[in-house]
Amino acid sequence: MICLHDAVDRARYTNPMIRLAFLALAAMSTSVVAQTPASPPPKLLTWPDLTKRPKPTPDVTVDYGTDPMQKVDVWLPKGKTKGPFPVVVMVHGGCWTTSIADRSLMNWIADDLRNTGVAVWNIDYRGVDRSGGGYPGTFADAAKATDQLKVSAKTFNLDTRHVLAIGHSAGGHLALWLAARAKLPTTSPLYTAHPLRIRHVISLGGLPDLKATATNADNGCGTEVVAKLVGTPTPQHPDVYADTSVPRLLPLGVAQDLVNGREDRIIPFVMATDYIAKANAVSDTATLHTIAATGHVELIAPETPAWAEAKRLILSYFGKTQ
Repeated sequence: MICLHDAVDRARYTNPMIRLAFLALAAMSTSVVAQTPASPPPKLLTWPDLTKRPKPTPDVTVDYGTDPMQKVDVWLPKGKTKGPFPVVVMVHGGCWTTSIADRSLMNWIADDLRNTGVAVWNIDYRGVDRSGGGYPGTFADAAKATDQLKVSAKTFNLDTRHVLAIGHSAGGHLALWLAARAKLPTTSPLYTAHPLRIRHVISLGGLPDLKATATNADNGCGTEVVAKLVGTPTPQHPDVYADTSVPRLLPLGVAQDLVNGREDRIIPFVMATDYIAKANAVSDTATLHTIAATGHVELIAPETPAWAEAKRLILSYFGKTQ
């Protein structure tokens, strides 16, 4: 499981992929305890620990299409300041699958940023399990939702000159991909002539390398979902990773920060270290921030050291302090 919220609690019990992820987590925890009885593993947050809390609400919701998932929640700073506000494009995860998660899973950290004077453009998109999702729909939705910021910026007094994108889990992949859109070939169905420019990216426990994800059975999304996301090879699109997997689009030419929990049993740590190596090998500025005693849920829980580090990076980028 990557991203859950209270509207889809049942999915983590009925979805085989999610059930396997939890079983793997239980097995790993048992193994660690058996080997080091004097040093039990840290108690990690569970999804209910986050999703059962009172949920803050956005200021307004914007439609960018007719599908119920083609929406953006806008979170605006409170107080006397009228802007223009620095703005973060936020992308939820959930194995690129709508039945697992939607944008509301990010509400707690979106509210936290709003309270520090940073606006949030929290996008949603059709997952691989919805009509129109997969390739190219899931990518096209993320792109269109992001470009809608250019259209709506004046309405909400948002500063689009220095946009930062942040994504969690599968959303970490999409956030990095949004920064890579200028590298897409004109022959790709995902090509857009003038995409909104992303100046900085933060990936929270992300899956940037789709090919690696498809071959790593230890990842909590499983391997089959990637095939649904990238589509079947065709004569016109023989290499399904060429315009979808971030390493194939390197260098991005923007700073990239990966924040990963060392005890994350959903996203293998090697996903982060391998990507950092590939990005730095082509002279991109990519930095891994490893957070101890941290799993996957902690990355989007506002009281944790993991989110404190992510927020520090965001505020530093915008020239703010906590």
